[in-house]
Amino acid sequence: MTDLQVQGVHHLTFVGSNREATIAFYQGVLGMPLVLDQPNLDVPDEEHLYFDAGDGRLITFFVRPTRTPDPTPNPQGIGNLHHVAFTVSRAVYTQVEARLQAHGIENTGPIDRGFMDSIYFRDPNGQLLEMACYKFVPPESYTVADVLSAAHRMRVAAGAYNVDDGHIADAIADLTRRRAPSLEPEGLRPQPRPREETGARGG
Repeated sequence: MTDLQVQGVHHLTFVGSNREATIAFYQGVLGMPLVLDQPNLDVPDEEHLYFDAGDGRLITFFVRPTRTPDPTPNPQGIGNLHHVAFTVSRAVYTQVEARLQAHGIENTGPIDRGFMDSIYFRDPNGQLLEMACYKFVPPESYTVADVLSAAHRMRVAAGAYNVDDGHIADAIADLTRRRAPSLEPEGLRPQPRPREETGARGG
């Protein structure tokens, strides 16, 4: 066995500007509480801020008091981070565009991605961010990745350009059948009962 099997994203770390601007945006606008604040153990002149992204996983920033925000869009060359996507509920997703606008933050507005909905905007340092909301809930005991993997196979078999609602619905049905196979033969459907005649019969 030579694989180094990962078990999830531990944290992401960005080079931020200063403490105040970073907290104002990530806690004040995006609602991520600051849960740890200590020196950068590799660079003593910097602070290391840790924010809870909503599920206990961490987004962290190296900041210095001498830095000011730079809204220039981050480069998107090879090896650079294109964007970070954060999960939101459907109820929150419907509010994202208006609430970003209330903060004066430009955004793309809602975009349909086939299996999810997205809105994009930039943080004060030009990092592209996404608020994403899946269109589905995985069946019990399965994950989002399980559903997307099954939907992908169905998309390829159908020769479709991208995963859409139909592939997701079929994938969920397939996974559900695998988790709890029916006792009856596949394809068996209940038959309608014979209609009972009502009223008195004529003699």
